[in-house]
Amino acid sequence: MLQLINQWSKTDINVATWTIKTEKHIVNTQFIVLDKGRTILEGRNKTCLALVADETASAHFQFWSDECDRFEPGDIIRLANDIFSYNRNNNLVLRAGRRGAIEKLGGFTMVFLETPNMSEIICIPDTNRSNKYVQDSVISSHSRIFPPLP
Repeated sequence: MLQLINQWSKTDINVATWTIKTEKHIVNTQFIVLDKGRTILEGRNKTCLALVADETASAHFQFWSDECDRFEPGDIIRLANDIFSYNRNNNLVLRAGRRGAIEKLGGFTMVFLETPNMSEIICIPDTNRSNKYVQDSVISSHSRIFPPLP
């Protein structure tokens, strides 16, 4: 995720030495699904949260609609036009945008890191630059929703 995060733009978030740029489309993001939560029905919309990772970090990924049934842990996914943005709980979540494309490439053979988890970092507006964000705190080095196995 860190390698991909440096490509995002619109709002900059400085996290330690990394720059997270949220709410901008990216092309050819690739990661492995490590774990997937239960599917939730909100009105007519089906969603589920997953823990995904690449060789640099992990993040939470929001699946929508039929994506919830189509992808499982171990799947390697390529995303086009994805978005890293805040969800309702004010956590950073990776998701395919309305114009995004999600594709299964294969499974089980990919190098990845579970820490740091970019969705577990709290960022706040920079008081000196209103269009930028800075790291406020790290809630957890790993996903609290999908904790590591003992």
